[in-house]
Amino acid sequence: MSNIPEDLKYTESHEWVRVEADGSVTVGITDYAQSSLGDVVHLELPAVGKVVEAGQDVAVVESVKAASDIYSPLSGEIIAANDALAGSPEQLNADAYSAWLFKLKPSNPSELGELLSPTAYAQSSD
Repeated sequence: MSNIPEDLKYTESHEWVRVEADGSVTVGITDYAQSSLGDVVHLELPAVGKVVEAGQDVAVVESVKAASDIYSPLSGEIIAANDALAGSPEQLNADAYSAWLFKLKPSNPSELGELLSPTAYAQSSD
């Protein structure tokens, strides 16, 4: 299994989630996901202000191998998209946990309890 930081939550569809001090969450794709995709060449990020549901596809990561939908781990409003990353998507391959895709203000914080712990994510990805 690839690198799985202990301070993050995860989805079975390979997104990572970091809960910020203000209650917002930052979302990216895991090291496993970027490794499986190969060289990332293009990103389609969600629009700021878009309201999404947990499990809804909100972004696309395109690599030399395939395009993959990225799903929102929680319901809420998109409050930021990493436009700098869209200009240099290869940063996802260099460090998947620094290269966040979008930030979300959750509308139902109890959904955080449905995300995977690092241990559970490691077991689900084996």
